[in-house]
Amino acid sequence: MKNNIYLPDIVGKGYKTYWSFKGRFRVCKGSRASKKSKTTALNFITRLIEYPSANLLVVRKTYRTLKDSCFAELKWAIDRLGVSNYFECKLSPLEITYKPTGQKIYFRGLDDPLKITSITVSTGVLCWLWVEEAYEIGSESDFDILQESIRGEVPKGLFKQITLTFNPWNEHHWLKKRFFDCEPNEDILAITTNYTINEWLDDADKKMFEDMKKHNPKRYQVAGLGNWGITDGLVYENFKIKDFSLLDILKQNNIETAFGLDFGYTNDPTALFCSAIDINNKIIYVFDEIYKKALTNFDIAKLIKNMRYAKEKIIADSAEPKSIYELRELGLQRVQGAKKGKDSLMHGIQYIQGFEIIIHPKCKNFITEINNYTWDKDKKTGKSLNKPIDEYNHLLDAMRYALESYALQPTFTFG
Repeated sequence: MKNNIYLPDIVGKGYKTYWSFKGRFRVCKGSRASKKSKTTALNFITRLIEYPSANLLVVRKTYRTLKDSCFAELKWAIDRLGVSNYFECKLSPLEITYKPTGQKIYFRGLDDPLKITSITVSTGVLCWLWVEEAYEIGSESDFDILQESIRGEVPKGLFKQITLTFNPWNEHHWLKKRFFDCEPNEDILAITTNYTINEWLDDADKKMFEDMKKHNPKRYQVAGLGNWGITDGLVYENFKIKDFSLLDILKQNNIETAFGLDFGYTNDPTALFCSAIDINNKIIYVFDEIYKKALTNFDIAKLIKNMRYAKEKIIADSAEPKSIYELRELGLQRVQGAKKGKDSLMHGIQYIQGFEIIIHPKCKNFITEINNYTWDKDKKTGKSLNKPIDEYNHLLDAMRYALESYALQPTFTFG
């Protein structure tokens, strides 16, 4: 089978270099309606046909989001290219097979990492990885583990490549430093695209962006032009990243330390929040952190002791009383559970919103979370709800636990 693909006729202009690049990392940050996902889907379908030994792995943070995003985009691309008779698309599990050769497109979520590392292909080699909404991967170390799934030798003429597509909401995200701020590298293509190269937008679509440009210029820079920016609808807005000396802070009057601990293991990290609190001036200084998966209670205790925080009062998630008991037995005798109560989440958030939060640059995971912790939105109206999205909140939950005793009203509890 041979299909001659002329890119401008299929998806328009703006992606010629992206389409043909064969280096290790192909990275595209783009605004809404920039065609990045559809172009990527079209590219991978034509590549599978062109390279009979290649297989593709498609990944997002959670598996359940794949069906209505990448899987749907790839099915659309198959139809757009007129090759539906040559592909089989299965829903359980999600999988696409190119019938003439048996090549496959696999779909996995980072919420089940073992299924990513255990993929074995029956035809050819697994040489391509597409990470859609790569911005969802908050930890660079998680990405490093993920890219290990693309390893080993490939047949002559084939190439290994990792493609990342995402919206650039946060200029502090590790993606920026790794792929956009690095020295020129022949193995990295990092591009920015936006709606202005989408020839198929109608007048209503264009008006939406023009209205955004006029009425919400900050959002337009990100959602319209694809520039790096700060997430819209942040729960905590009064923060800054600044180098400081903890010893100098502690020399000031009325400064106390506050530590909080949120438990995790397989899918979520254990998070230790370390801060100094200036109650009089309403300032929280964030000076250290633990943010790591697969820690046993023994590991947690050992880390905290090595960081010399074993004698500190640590307020931990009271949902795990057994873990709190074990940490005490392991030498962290001042660990205690947070007091949870009605509306404790919102009480905690409202209290902390009254502070300025100053974050030491080394607290990279806290910086990532606070730049991504946003209010949830009504799916029908798009309006913000009075509750945050349950993501990017491990260290931020730990912060609420840590500040429990500082609440202005004794009845406020945090959970």
